Amino acid sequence: MLDEKSAKIALGLFSHYYAKTDLQVSKINEREFGFGNFEKKIDFRHQSFKDVSALKKYLVEKTPAFASYSSSLYQYPEGRPMEKKLWKGSNLIFDLDANDLNLECQKVHGRSWVCQNCLDSVKREAIKLIEEFLVPDFGFSKDEIKINFSGNRGYHINVYNDEIFTLNSQARKAITDYIAGTNMSIEKFFPTMGQRATRLTGPKDTDYGWGGKLANAMIGAIEKGVDALIALGIDPVIARRLYNNKARVISGIKSGNWDMVRIPKKAEFWANVMKRMAIAQRDSIDKNVTNDIYHLIRIPGTLHGDTGLAGKAIASVAQLESFDPMKEAIAFRQGVMKIHADNVPSFAMHGEDYGPYSNQDIELPVYAAMYLVLKRVAKPIE
Repeated sequence: MLDEKSAKIALGLFSHYYAKTDLQVSKINEREFGFGNFEKKIDFRHQSFKDVSALKKYLVEKTPAFASYSSSLYQYPEGRPMEKKLWKGSNLIFDLDANDLNLECQKVHGRSWVCQNCLDSVKREAIKLIEEFLVPDFGFSKDEIKINFSGNRGYHINVYNDEIFTLNSQARKAITDYIAGTNMSIEKFFPTMGQRATRLTGPKDTDYGWGGKLANAMIGAIEKGVDALIALGIDPVIARRLYNNKARVISGIKSGNWDMVRIPKKAEFWANVMKRMAIAQRDSIDKNVTNDIYHLIRIPGTLHGDTGLAGKAIASVAQLESFDPMKEAIAFRQGVMKIHADNVPSFAMHGEDYGPYSNQDIELPVYAAMYLVLKRVAKPIE
């Protein structure tokens, strides 16, 4: 829980940031807004604003810790209950969070902290979502896809497309089910599975959709080595066998022959491997956000109450690849602050390395000090 002194200092900085920051919100008078404090991201909602200047005035004067808006457009955005808003439609939104990836590093630093591996991993998932699903499988143009850093440990991917604008929750669920590989039939990709004394025929790397993705993922794992194969749940002995014969195995997969090395219970084996690959994709997306047409998401450019970082808009996938949130999403760029740090792991901000700190008083740039304060691992000193 954030103490009163820390909250007061943070909100003062937040208000100053909003006073000098221009926000861009399209069709603002048709969107619902919600705001939260340092303990609850959305404490109240059903708010509306006639223009951006009215929203900015609210942020400067009321200064919430979290500011969110609807991906949906409404005729009466302030109406309640939800039915009275008269829904017009919604862009398609994906929320990717490092916490959902079940990374090994989280076992070391916990789920409330964010390390470089967390940030790199969730970025890769965001790029994969766009490059391997939204563009090739659904045919969305990259111009229709907008990317925002969440302000903490993930990314929001927004698709603005007229054909999906009025899709209901069930239709959106069908999209997330496909991306997540939910209820995927392994037999569909391996037509000879279960047939005795028959070569196992499977997907090729050039196949459309999930078949090609599975083949490419398997080829990639083989090329990376034994550890990557074991990470897919493959027994170490078989993993080494696949890797030692990688040229033959990869050549076989590319031609649709998944039977290049001897594997006991091959049907069951490959079914389990494919399932693990699908699960890896499924865990990266918060399907509740995509499927819920009434969900509120962080307003681009506003601050995250758990970090003090800005929800930064990113112009393209190419820029996402080089985007460093611990440099480019910094909001408080002037001044220093004295804090008492508890147990703080090493971290980097604005190209500088900090920590580790353990029960000590230190002076840091305001952006780094407030990051630790809002992460609840430090407190300001008079």
